[in-house]
Amino acid sequence: MCGSGSTKAGYAKILFCRDQAKQDNLEYFWVDSCCIDRSSSQELSEAINSMFNWYKSAERCYVFLSDVSNSAGAEDDTHARRWKSFFKTSRWFTRGWTLQELIAPRSVEFFSKEGIRLGDKQSLAQTIHEITKIAIDALWGRDLSQFSNIERFSWAEGRETTREEDAAYCLLGIFDVQMPLLYSEGKVKAMKRLIGKTKKSSTRSTSPIFPGERQKLLEKRQELLASLRFDQIYARQTTIQDAHSTTCQWLLSKPEYKKWLDPTKSGEHHGFFWIKGHPGTGKSTLMKFAVEHVGNSLTDKITISFFFNARGAQLEKSTTGAYRSILLQLLERLPRLQNVFDSIPHSTVLTKYPWDLVTLQRLLRECIRRLDGTSVICFIDALDECEEQQVRDMISFFESVGEIASKASLGHNFHICFSSRHYPHITIKKSLELILSVQAEHNLDISNYIECELKIGSGRIAQQIQSILQEKASGIFMWVVLVVRILNKEHDSGRPYALKRRLREIPASLHDLFRDIIMRDSNDRKELALCVQWILFAARPLRPEELFFAVLSELEPEILSTLDPADYALNVTQKFITNASKGLAEVTTSNFKVVQFIHESVKDFLLKEGLENIWPELGSNIQGQSHERLKQCCLGYMGIEDITHGLLPKCDMLSNLSLVPGLRNEVTDGFPFLEYAAGHFLYHADAAELFGVSQKSFIRNRQITSWIRLHDIYPSNFAIGHTPEVTLLYLLAEHNLSNLIKLLAIDLASECLDVGKERYGPPLFAAVVTSSNDVVDLFLESLAVSQHCSITPHNTERGYHKEEWALQAMGHDFQFPHPKTVLCYLSELGDSAMLSLLLERTNLEPDEKDQGGQTPLLWAVEKGHEEIVKLLLSTKKVDVDWPDANGQTPLSWAAEKGHEEIARLLLKTSAVRINSNDQFGWTPLSWAARNGHEGVVKLLLETHKCCHDLKLKDEHTPLWWAERNGQHNVAKLLKSHSHGPCVISI
Repeated sequence: MCGSGSTKAGYAKILFCRDQAKQDNLEYFWVDSCCIDRSSSQELSEAINSMFNWYKSAERCYVFLSDVSNSAGAEDDTHARRWKSFFKTSRWFTRGWTLQELIAPRSVEFFSKEGIRLGDKQSLAQTIHEITKIAIDALWGRDLSQFSNIERFSWAEGRETTREEDAAYCLLGIFDVQMPLLYSEGKVKAMKRLIGKTKKSSTRSTSPIFPGERQKLLEKRQELLASLRFDQIYARQTTIQDAHSTTCQWLLSKPEYKKWLDPTKSGEHHGFFWIKGHPGTGKSTLMKFAVEHVGNSLTDKITISFFFNARGAQLEKSTTGAYRSILLQLLERLPRLQNVFDSIPHSTVLTKYPWDLVTLQRLLRECIRRLDGTSVICFIDALDECEEQQVRDMISFFESVGEIASKASLGHNFHICFSSRHYPHITIKKSLELILSVQAEHNLDISNYIECELKIGSGRIAQQIQSILQEKASGIFMWVVLVVRILNKEHDSGRPYALKRRLREIPASLHDLFRDIIMRDSNDRKELALCVQWILFAARPLRPEELFFAVLSELEPEILSTLDPADYALNVTQKFITNASKGLAEVTTSNFKVVQFIHESVKDFLLKEGLENIWPELGSNIQGQSHERLKQCCLGYMGIEDITHGLLPKCDMLSNLSLVPGLRNEVTDGFPFLEYAAGHFLYHADAAELFGVSQKSFIRNRQITSWIRLHDIYPSNFAIGHTPEVTLLYLLAEHNLSNLIKLLAIDLASECLDVGKERYGPPLFAAVVTSSNDVVDLFLESLAVSQHCSITPHNTERGYHKEEWALQAMGHDFQFPHPKTVLCYLSELGDSAMLSLLLERTNLEPDEKDQGGQTPLLWAVEKGHEEIVKLLLSTKKVDVDWPDANGQTPLSWAAEKGHEEIARLLLKTSAVRINSNDQFGWTPLSWAARNGHEGVVKLLLETHKCCHDLKLKDEHTPLWWAERNGQHNVAKLLKSHSHGPCVISI
């Protein structure tokens, strides 16, 4: 370089690498931009084909970020946020060659341009994932063969290389392939050669899966698939009436519909088709018709659908529910895609996996990428019945998926049809649109429906009525359905002469029609009001028998104890609901039956203009008074004698777990409304307080002992359970009832940190874990005031997590008065977010023992919390061999439980004793062999340090135990390693 090297831009990088390597006691360092002779094609080819393995074998990889500054070197939040903003926009993440530098090495450390260490790829994994979309498991070192080729190619999207062919060559190591470099061939040919190589390599098994491991993998996939399902997942669609035989057919011949399904036109609309119409025009019926037609006629395509339902449970009216439903249908129809679940760590698999939007979108995006030649048509109905921002985000997500498919020249194999009202207006860059009100065929559908369903004869008057009815309908199908029902009833009652007058009296607007239906019949107005209030303001949709008892608990409480199951059978409660609601409510036709209004426009009418005018006795505070009334219904039901004197004494048997199912069945059969009443009366009290109906005397005089005994009978609550000493504050925190907490005459700042004996420790932790965000904010405000903090959660920048605020507000002198340490407690619970912050921002020792001598690592391994194990190991301050009271080490626990990934993590550490034995003489291999954990056995044997012939205190070997327990694959594996001496290093 003619002596000018020190003036080059990269010289500072060399000096930094030299100094850092010296500091880390490394003898050699290698800088990619300086140590390859690019003028030699042979050396360049060898280097590029070998570079991934060089990085993989490196002790450390330093990333010197010349465009990231952290001159202050401070640990405070302000500076951390500042350098992280630079970090997220660093050019390093946009370069093609840096992909393998990020993934291949075991240790990747990031430094600012001042040489200050920012973190490593483990501690910054979440941030790196957000920047690059690379799976966190890949960053943690998971075998890349476990990721699909499509997913690995996606990691390189948006990355740039100076030479166009390098866009392919920089990925050789990512796919574990080699090929000669031809720098004159261009990017397209280089990519084609690479794709050809990856297809060949993917047919070879680089990581054989043993039968036992395969079975576990399949079981995990089925568990996750089942966890996507939720009650009422198809309820709205099944409840919608089928299209009349003479209606909806016109849609199939519309130019917009045909163009949407024409693959040659996909560039014009990116697969989007949007049907819009006024409330009650029959959009959902049209969508159901389209779903069934496509499913029956286009059998070479996969048809999936989701119908939002604002009258349903939370998942029925949220995009989380939509994604879960769509993903479930897609994976059930295309089982080959189910391996997308393999990127989810096994230790996080629960009966009810806590699905979040990011994970659902990632999995759905990956599925759509991998459709190959399969065409999927997706229908999503009633976008207006979901919260607007959620819908906007969902449409943005599908737009990005459509653009990716279009740019990738895959042919558009994912089509999506939306339906909604005209408001809110959401713009899509490319889509087709169909407006119902301007379709002549839609009005013809109404005419055909009237002609078929209006059964009033065929004379001159009947024809006149049909004509008037068509004109007054104004395209609103729901109005027509209701009016036809009224006119048929009038005709059947023997008054055909009065039909014209009755039709003139019927209001032309849908809302006015609802008012007329309610006001015309003055019978049972109290029953109607209470029925409407329950459907409007219940915490969740009620089952038919629940609504039946909810109404009777106020209006006729004296008969509750006299009812037999036959008195509230489904056919009885359906009639009751139809009569009580004047036909404005119905029971869904799905397997899990609940009560809802016949249309969303009924709810709109009642909330916006109906309740106050129809029932002025409710006053102006409709919501507050309604929640107070529903609370009283719940209390009244829980106070009936059969419960207070019959059921409550039996609740003491809960200490005997074998008796719980029988007691639960007795309660379910004999007290249909008790689960709701016990689970939600405080919800209604909290809502009443929010809307101005004071609950001060109610909550301060509340005795919770009886209530909690009833509450914990039910499965969802019994799994959590509460001790007899549980406090009211803890219960309110767990259920996010912040308005009631404000009424408690206690020191919130002190008592929200009182650990007690409950599952989640202090009320603050309970609120964090259960995502009770209103309560978290309330606690943090109280703590901020008590500690004279100048910052509260409301004036921080967006995205600052509640766990961080909980930690800051608790203060560094917080003591965890519990037999477990706070780190042990969180490690057992699996709360990685809170644990990470505690490790980062406090002086707590990650290896601190609890009163039983257990470490956080032992708790995390025993419970199978893989992310917690990674977190603790990354501190390099934990004793990986510290045993519990029985002498079992973390590796022994991982082997016993079959936590394969955790065992792999522990074996990667240099300090683990593979042949450690507990007080019974059992080694990790013994436990794994006995329980048939084939993957763990294989891991242990592959270390070549495992003593497979060691006898336990019972004089039996691991092989003997495997054969005794019928673990034939494990026994075969042990026999294949039985030759040669067993050497133990003491």
